[in-house]
Amino acid sequence: MTEAAFRVRGRVQGVGYRWWTHAQATRLRLEGSVRNTEDGSVEVRLRGPDVVVAQMRALLAKGPPGADVTAVDELPATTVPAGRFTILR
Repeated sequence: MTEAAFRVRGRVQGVGYRWWTHAQATRLRLEGSVRNTEDGSVEVRLRGPDVVVAQMRALLAKGPPGADVTAVDELPATTVPAGRFTILR
């Protein structure tokens, strides 16, 4: 199992990015969370098999229709609570 955290930059707020991320993470059976940040980026924390976390990172770089992702920065990993993937406010 891998734990990873990412900050997604670009036009990622107001375009359904959190809901899309939730749907992708749930489909891939990942644990973690997604939230908007005050600087206009989106923060994603994940836990799952290495290959699946890598697959999700690639998806984050594309985003949903309407998003314009300019960067996916890796953050220091922190402990991701076990359980379902959630959208934080």
